[in-house]
Amino acid sequence: MTIKLVPFNSQLVLKPEVELRICHSFFTEHSAQKLIIIPCHKNPSDGKMIHESSKKILVIEDDAITRNLFLEVLEAQGFDTIGAEDGLAGIEQAQKHLPDLVICDIQMPDMDGYSVLTTLRQDPDTAIIPFIFLTGSNTQTDVRKGMELGADDYLIKPSTIEDLLRAIAVRLEKQAFLRYWYANNSHQFAQPLPSSFNSESIFPSVPQLQAVFDFIEANYRQGITLSDVALAVGYSPAYLTNRVAKQTGETVNGWIVKRRMAAARPLLRNTNQTIDQIAIALGYQNTCHFSRQFRQHHGLSPKTWRKQQQVLQPSKSTTLQFIKNRGALEKLVPLGC
Repeated sequence: MTIKLVPFNSQLVLKPEVELRICHSFFTEHSAQKLIIIPCHKNPSDGKMIHESSKKILVIEDDAITRNLFLEVLEAQGFDTIGAEDGLAGIEQAQKHLPDLVICDIQMPDMDGYSVLTTLRQDPDTAIIPFIFLTGSNTQTDVRKGMELGADDYLIKPSTIEDLLRAIAVRLEKQAFLRYWYANNSHQFAQPLPSSFNSESIFPSVPQLQAVFDFIEANYRQGITLSDVALAVGYSPAYLTNRVAKQTGETVNGWIVKRRMAAARPLLRNTNQTIDQIAIALGYQNTCHFSRQFRQHHGLSPKTWRKQQQVLQPSKSTTLQFIKNRGALEKLVPLGC
């Protein structure tokens, strides 16, 4: 049975006479008198329902009826659509077309949805594409597994068209907002400290994590957290934590703190700024938090560490005076063997 979609007051509805139990693996059962209303926009030239800005969506689903149903609904919304009948074909289509969003079933032959997601997340070209899982399983273990692998959303079958489109809209809006914000604001946070305050480089050379370290480097003075970094690079916090820890032996939050500590040391050693001023400059909300983390990393409070450095490293004037005195002494006492 096919679904007839008709425009009604700039919205998309299912005719009430159409039986809504069409695909039990996706749709919920409704009364024949209930309409499903999906907000969208109308193209005045041809009367079609179109999305405000055309986006490309890849649907990976082994069930042909369900897959075609998704494609028809999304096309009616104005999306450009791509269909794939299994995981391998889905990966190929994703790498070829670089869609704006992927919808993928989990239970598929040969390659399941988890493997598809893992493969796409390992490819720099497809790593940040929003990914929505569709599954009949609603166990907490399965949901957690999907989110830890980097899924952006998780829809449980049976589900409605509204649920699907709402999930798509949320993900696309989030992606668009992130790109807009980063394009208009990231330069404000990328201003380096004066050259005399530059910290030693502390990030490992891991090409797959370069975007993570670049974001931390540009924003560590802004009080960023794991969630900010995950949002910036397009991963879920849980997945990003696991990936960074696996490849570096350190968590994202750990790298943020290390970067702040690397910046704190020259500020304590080479400037007269107070501990409060340094804490604020490094993105801390209060001095106690900064002092606690500094002590955890160095075994000393910032104040004690600074005093120790002053003792270990004589001032420039003291060093120059020592050189002058030594020169005078050598004139008075001839060197012999």
